[in-house]
Amino acid sequence: MECQRALEHLSEVEAAAEDVLADKQQIVDLDARRNRNREALSALRTGDVTSHTGTTAVAFCTGDVTSHTGTTAVAFCTGDLTSHTDKVKVCFGNMFIKFSSERTKVMIQKDQEQLDREINDLRKRLKAKVNRLNDLQGKPELQGYNLSPLSNEELNAIHSILKR
Repeated sequence: MECQRALEHLSEVEAAAEDVLADKQQIVDLDARRNRNREALSALRTGDVTSHTGTTAVAFCTGDVTSHTGTTAVAFCTGDLTSHTDKVKVCFGNMFIKFSSERTKVMIQKDQEQLDREINDLRKRLKAKVNRLNDLQGKPELQGYNLSPLSNEELNAIHSILKR
């Protein structure tokens, strides 16, 4: 009977640890997508679209035109991006769709906002999962782990107090 309880406890700890690792990996994956989007926005802004392979890859974004489905999209430049009338081809799965560079920027920025929300939600849930794992392992709760950044209002209040 004692062995059965120990085995159940170890499997519960293992499941909690796998859950923490899965969330950490998902944060890393989402952050990589966010970085590709950031690079794409920079390339669209500066018009720097030449790559070392000779192709004119510009943007990596996720989602489709109306929603965030998680499919990977790649935009290719079809002209000089110095004017706002130029079009880029955006690849959704196995299909290319032509959009204006401005619309592509807006689409990528919306995707950035969605990715930021998802990453923040995962980080909030990760704190609770890590605390549960530590509790299962008999470790003390992490100190200072539940800190949150100051809001803009709080930061402005501190700056106004310090300026006096």
